[in-house]
Amino acid sequence: MYNFEKLDTEVVRRIECPGTERHYKVSLAKGFSSDAPNILRNSAEQKFSIMIETYLPLAEKIKKLTVYEDDVWVITFPKCGTTWTQEMVWLLNNELNFKNAKNTPLEERFPFLELTGALTLIGGDSVGDVERLSRPRHIKSHLPAMLLPDQIWQVKPRIIYVARNPKDAATSFFHHYRNIVGYEGRKEHFFDAFLTDSLIYAPFSGHVLDYWRIRDEPNVLFITYEQMKRDLGQVIVTVSSFLGKSFTDTQIDQLTQHLSIDSMRANKACNMDLLVEWARQTNYSKKRQESDGNQFKFIRNGNIGNYKDYMDDNYIQKFNEYETKLIMDSDLSFNIQ
Repeated sequence: MYNFEKLDTEVVRRIECPGTERHYKVSLAKGFSSDAPNILRNSAEQKFSIMIETYLPLAEKIKKLTVYEDDVWVITFPKCGTTWTQEMVWLLNNELNFKNAKNTPLEERFPFLELTGALTLIGGDSVGDVERLSRPRHIKSHLPAMLLPDQIWQVKPRIIYVARNPKDAATSFFHHYRNIVGYEGRKEHFFDAFLTDSLIYAPFSGHVLDYWRIRDEPNVLFITYEQMKRDLGQVIVTVSSFLGKSFTDTQIDQLTQHLSIDSMRANKACNMDLLVEWARQTNYSKKRQESDGNQFKFIRNGNIGNYKDYMDDNYIQKFNEYETKLIMDSDLSFNIQ
């Protein structure tokens, strides 16, 4: 069913590090399942995704995962507002049970399906963790549409996809690579890998566009990080309606405050402090462990346009060209400043 092609290019070698080693180009021998929407099956562009070696044993297991109609999936390309959206969705679907949310880590309430195939050395059985969840299940994934379980297209659970402009997504992903994955190379090399579709989960453009193509499916909601930043209250109303829920203005204001960046960063159930500490002990070089004074937080900055602090004009231009090509034949807009 799958084709796995080992990647060994200079661009890939420069960004391989303890947390993401041995990259592969993954494709489906026969394309999308016959149950997938026609707009995906009939797309003329080549379909592939970059994954790392630890994903390969999980590919078939994920493809055959049992899916339930009452599942709720939050799917994004990495660093596009995933944690933020997970917390919002879980609370909306659990009648704003803030007490349980604060007492139970988000990764237990809303587990990451392919975690053990996306981060080297993490261990465990993330697919099994999802299989063992009590229903209704809340599932996080960064998988492109082509790698989702086949039953997704038959059962049609609710899917909420969050997109983010590529410049900010790449900048946030760079910080994730440096502080979680253990990357110690130049940011320019990382940006080159993003632009040439050489990072895990790439290509970014195909990832976003496939979910954009199915945005009118009744079980799919497509939102953007930029919408959440500009009017979180309205996004909460939209997501509530999608989930079949209704809340008062006071309740929406309460959730909006709970989801503020400062509140999320201080929330131990969401801020992934244990993951950050695991990364320091596991993926950092000995030299960096001894000398690094970085106070990285998993929920880091959250601002629109943060890329301007990390990209020079040359890379901003390259990313602008990348984005222009991405949205050329669609009416998708990230609406950034």
